Amino acid sequence: MKPLKLSTEEAEIISLKALAFLANDGDRLGRFLALSGIDPADIRAAAQNPRFLAGVLNHLLQDESLLLTFTADQDLDPRLPGLAAEILNRSE
Repeated sequence: MKPLKLSTEEAEIISLKALAFLANDGDRLGRFLALSGIDPADIRAAAQNPRFLAGVLNHLLQDESLLLTFTADQDLDPRLPGLAAEILNRSE
């Protein structure tokens, strides 16, 4: 298996896709909002913050079924969200 590499921009794109994936399902979004404590009105501004985007990915990583549904939906290697979260956690 070849090593995975992502740029910061690619990591951001994956996380924004993950956020859209959550937002497209009321139950998924409601659970994310409840666990993160973020107000729905603040999501757009928060999405500019790499740490928030990493948090979106971490939310998926905590639920394997949700993660696999997302990666299948986006035709992504299931390892990519974890790598993207690591990259975004290091971003300033």
